[in-house]
Amino acid sequence: MKQGQFEQVYQSLWQDLAGDIVELEKPNGRLKANQLASFAARYRKVCHLHALAEDRRYSSHLVDLLADLVVRGHQQLYRRKQPIVHQLTRFIVAEFPRLVRQQQVYLWWATALLYLPALILFLAIMWQPDLVYTVTSPEQVSQFEEMYDPSNRVLGSARDSDTNMQMFGHYIYNNISVSFRTFASGIMLGVGSIFFLVFNGLLFGAVAGHLTNAGFAETFFTFVIAHGSFELTAITIAGAAGLKLGYSLLAPGNYTRLESLKRGSAVAIKLMYGVILMLIIAAFIEAFWSSNNIFESWQKYLVGGFLWLIVIAYLALSGRSLPGEGDGAA
Repeated sequence: MKQGQFEQVYQSLWQDLAGDIVELEKPNGRLKANQLASFAARYRKVCHLHALAEDRRYSSHLVDLLADLVVRGHQQLYRRKQPIVHQLTRFIVAEFPRLVRQQQVYLWWATALLYLPALILFLAIMWQPDLVYTVTSPEQVSQFEEMYDPSNRVLGSARDSDTNMQMFGHYIYNNISVSFRTFASGIMLGVGSIFFLVFNGLLFGAVAGHLTNAGFAETFFTFVIAHGSFELTAITIAGAAGLKLGYSLLAPGNYTRLESLKRGSAVAIKLMYGVILMLIIAAFIEAFWSSNNIFESWQKYLVGGFLWLIVIAYLALSGRSLPGEGDGAA
């Protein structure tokens, strides 16, 4: 590209950045929220343009102009870098749910791979109870019956630890392990993520079907409904992140497979940050609310239903109102 074409295409970008830098260099300079939010991205683009101008040996005037913007922009970017608490809040409130919506094709596939096998096996076991042993051993079946016996003081996983706080740590470790396997195995062209999604769906359907046949349905479903809103959704998103990895290798498009994987990984890892946060919330609910057997069933169903509405509304709506930022596909 000749210098004249280069300037015609990109001049407005570096002029806009220059105007923002001039404003920020003033003693009380401020930018609008949408300008400040996009400042870093525009700065990185100008850095790239400066490198191109140098490599193509454009005029020293243009190269020096862009170099000056790079230096001054760097000073403003890091002088005004947002506190970590603000960055975390922004990620939770806007960036993560927006990213989930951008990757919704993978999310819907992961949802189908988790929930359809669960539903199919649940119905099959209701019709033919012995099918539970195709997924779990007799010892595991007995353990599940013991865990969800309504006479227990606490429900769910065997309480090897004496306190809710210790179980909170146990649930975090267990849930993150399951989700990380579901995500990381996506590197095997997506096959690993598909396997873990289907397997976890079958296991959930088998346990739910068997406990329903055993007369423990109320105990089981009142236990899982609250924390399941965060935990099952997080596992689904982890599966979607794994499918993203696999697809980036299967269909690299105009990129090399390595470059496509790098781009897919950048998105998938951000999704996993949100997954970890959701699993921490799920573990807290499971340890301090779900396992408690003193509440009435209608209270647990009410709280569980409310939490499912919160999760759905959060992923569907949060982050849409920020100015200048849409939900376009990435």
